[in-house]
Amino acid sequence: MRLLGRGDEAADVETFEALVARHHTRFYRAAYRMTGNEQEAEDLLQEALLEAFRDFHRFRPGTRFDHWVLRIMTHTYIDGRRKRRVQAVWSLDSPPEEVQTEYLLADGASDPQRLLDRAQLEEPVQNALDSLSSEHRTILVLADIEGMSYEEIARVLRIPVGTVRSRLHRARERMRQMLAPVLRPAGMGITP
Repeated sequence: MRLLGRGDEAADVETFEALVARHHTRFYRAAYRMTGNEQEAEDLLQEALLEAFRDFHRFRPGTRFDHWVLRIMTHTYIDGRRKRRVQAVWSLDSPPEEVQTEYLLADGASDPQRLLDRAQLEEPVQNALDSLSSEHRTILVLADIEGMSYEEIARVLRIPVGTVRSRLHRARERMRQMLAPVLRPAGMGITP
C-alpha cells in the first residue's frame, strides 16, 4: 500500500527533503547525544535518514515526521550498538588530536559565567550519558533533551509507558550519581 507519491516520485523527494530540513537540527542533536561524538552522530543520522527515505512510502501524512524518524534513528542506534560492542581504541604511537567541540545548546544566553559553567559540564555530562546503556540513554535523550512526553516516547520506541517511566527514572538516577562529584564542588546545588 503506497501512502505517499501516487506515482510522482519527484514530489516524494521534495516532500522528504523539506521535512528533513525542518527537523534536521533536532535529529542531529538527538544523534549526537546518543552517540557522544560528531562523526558517529553524522553516520547515525545519515543511516537513519537513508532508511527513512527508503521507507518514506510507508510514512502516513498527518502523523509526526520527526517522531517517525527519531524512532528509526533510535532503532538504528540500538541495533548498531548491539552488533558492535566495541571499546574505543587509542593509538599509543600518536597522541589524540585536540578536538574542537561545537556546543548545541538551545539557550541563547550570553552570560560568560553561564557559558563557562556549560563548557566545563559538557564533557562530564557526555561521559555520564556514555555510561548509560543504549536503552536508558535513548529514553533520557528523548525525554530530557528532546522534551518528548512519556506517551510520545512509548509510541516512538513501541514500549509501554511504565517501561519508559522506570527506565527514565533509572537513567536519571545514574546521571545524578555520575554528576554529583562534579556539581557539588562547583556549588551547583545538585541534591542526591
